Amino acid sequence: MTTPAGAVYLPAAAIAERVSELAAAIDRDHRGAPLTLVAVLKGAVVLCADLSRALSIPHRIDTIQLTPYRGSSGGRIRLAKDLDRPVRDEHVIVVEDVVDTGLTLLNVVRALSARGAARVDVCALLDRPHRRLADLDVRYLGYTASERPVVGYGLGHRDRHRSLPDIRFLAA
Repeated sequence: MTTPAGAVYLPAAAIAERVSELAAAIDRDHRGAPLTLVAVLKGAVVLCADLSRALSIPHRIDTIQLTPYRGSSGGRIRLAKDLDRPVRDEHVIVVEDVVDTGLTLLNVVRALSARGAARVDVCALLDRPHRRLADLDVRYLGYTASERPVVGYGLGHRDRHRSLPDIRFLAA
């Protein structure tokens, strides 16, 4: 398969090892509690699936999808797909692909808390803390991200390249 994606940034083997480490931490922190992984569509689906398979504790998976309001470039979003089941009294881990400003994710965390979740944590594959505008705790973090755009392992560009097994820099 030829791809316009560039050099490998994070190889698949390193990602798999890190996901296993994140799952072990989640197993420790959430043992004995009802747990729901909430994948933010579309980019976090691959991470969520791998994380789910690596967990040893019982859990369920749900999804949400956020889209920007038309004409909005200021971070305003709307909920395009809500959870399928309530999360009252459950531990929830919001699984995200990349955290940039943190504003959107902070609103998701607050909304889930307001719905009665007993605990809401964030698990992100990539984090860009230098872009952070919101005070957001990313409890389970894969990697601090490069500033360069990346694709693969669920991350897409114009909805392409999500199926690459590793994370690559987007070719210029």
